[in-house]
Parts: sequence; structure tokens; C-alpha cells
Amino acid sequence: MRPKILVVDDTPANLVAMRRLLARVDADIYEAAGGNEALALCLDHQFALVLLDVNMPEMDGFEVAQFISEADHMSETPIIFVTAAYADDINRIKGYTAGAVDYIAKPINDVILQSKVKIFLELYRARALLQQALDELSVRNAQLTSEVAERTRMQELVRHQATHDALTGLPNRLLFRERLEASIASASDGGDPFALAYIDIDGFKGVNDGHGHAAGDELLKAIAARIDGRTRGTDTVARLGGDEFAVLLQGADDAESALGRCQSLCDAVAEPYTLNVSGERVPARIGASIGVTLFHPGARYDDIVAAADGAMYTAKRSGKNRCVLA
Repeated sequence: MRPKILVVDDTPANLVAMRRLLARVDADIYEAAGGNEALALCLDHQFALVLLDVNMPEMDGFEVAQFISEADHMSETPIIFVTAAYADDINRIKGYTAGAVDYIAKPINDVILQSKVKIFLELYRARALLQQALDELSVRNAQLTSEVAERTRMQELVRHQATHDALTGLPNRLLFRERLEASIASASDGGDPFALAYIDIDGFKGVNDGHGHAAGDELLKAIAARIDGRTRGTDTVARLGGDEFAVLLQGADDAESALGRCQSLCDAVAEPYTLNVSGERVPARIGASIGVTLFHPGARYDDIVAAADGAMYTAKRSGKNRCVLA
């Protein structure tokens, strides 16, 4: 876009003369015969330079310059006063205070005018290029911010998918192992004790075989929600696969506490279910065999898992739907 220059003078002959002097300037020339007309043009156009007569009726150049410099969208527009009077220091200071950046005396020297106009047009173009670069940088920065946020979201999604069960949304075996190993390390260093419960669902196969896999999936999601709803925020409920679940019971430091919390889980699982399968209501009743073991100093991951797993099988052999402490 070609730069624009505004020439303001109340004398028509002066406007004609200025038009002739600026004929070879690489810019579009706009003219105003007074202050009000000049301000109206400034509202509609962004000027690279304003050549402003000082001595005008109704509104002099000082007032026009003041309005231009105080308007947000015009505040950086350079103003050169073109005048045959007001050349003393006091009026020059007044002009600079009003917003002018330079003076050109009348009668106008063609070489001086051309030189000053050229400099301000070059500054305008440089500023425009800088603004364009800043705008492009801002757009690219926004794009990069969006790309980083999307990449972070995707990484979090991949991490979540890798560490959580797709059906129930619970932590899977991988994340369960991380949490259990972290609990062992913490308890070994004097942190809070914990218990580990292994849960196997009694009667799940009958529901799954009798009503189909869709019913089995709905039942697993309902079981997961019940177990998760009966545990504390610091506990970890995981689905290990099939109809097997595990629960890290934080703060369980004795057998009575651990068995009491596991019995609560057993009772929750055993409550009747009404499953919604393809628009049909399917009733189901199941139970839970739970094996629980307490953390003991020196215990390792494999030791704790084997103890809880063994206790769970003991519960199943003992009649199912019960809790057994290893």
C-alpha cells in the first residue's frame, strides 16, 4: 500500500504549489483547506506525514496538531509545520509540545521539502515493515503456542491410554505397578503404611456368557465405579485384566483396618445390578473374592503381589464372596 501525505493549508494557491512540489513523491497526496477537514480525513486514513500550515482561521495548526497527537490511532503520525511566521523559539517549542516534529519555512525550498519528506516516508515504510514482521511473529507465536499445547495434549492422551484401562478408565497393570513400587519405596523410608487387595469377581462369567460381552462390559464398568466410589482419594484402584482388580489401600496399618475396608468393597460389589444393554434392562448379581496383605518392612513388589494373589485364591476356595488376609 502506497503511503499517504496530508497537506493542510487554508490558501488554495499554497495547496496548488505544494501539490506541484510533491508531484514526484512516491505517495498519495490528500489536501485539506482547514483544521476540521484535516481531522475528518485523519479519521478515515492513516497518513505517513502531515504537512500543516500554522496560521489558519477557526482552528490553527497548533490545535490541529494537538488533536492528532492525542488520538490513539494517529499519535505516531509525524507533523511538519509549514509556516512563514511563528519561527521564533517560543513558538517552535509550542509547536513541538503540540506534536510537531519539524518546521519548514515559507517560501518553501524545494530541496529541503523533498529531502525531509523522503526521510519521513522511509521511516514510515521501515515502521510498516517492522509492524508487519511483528504481526507475522505474533501469528507464528500463536501457532507455536497452539502446536505445543496440542502436542502436550497428545502426549498426555498417549500416556493416559498407555497407563489406563480403555473400558473402565481405571489405571491398568502398568500404572498399578508404578504406584505400588512408589508406595513400597515411601513406606520403606518411613512413609505411610499401606495394604494391597486383589479382587476377583465371583459369577462374572455367568453374566458374560448368559447375556453377552456387551453385558459383561457394562458390568465391569459398574463394578469399577462401585469400587472406586468406596475408596479414598489417596487409594489406587486398578483393573489388572479380565475381571480382576487391585486396590492400594493407603494408610492401612493393621489387619482390622485393612479387612474392614475390604469388606466394604466386598459389600459394594455384591449389591444387585441392573445393566442397560442395547436398551434392555439386564439384572445381575455377583460377588467378590478379596485377598489382602499388609506392607511389611523389607517386602518387595513380587512378595506383596504374591501374598495378595494367594489370599484371593484362598478366599475363592473358601466359598467366595469374602475377604482373606494373607
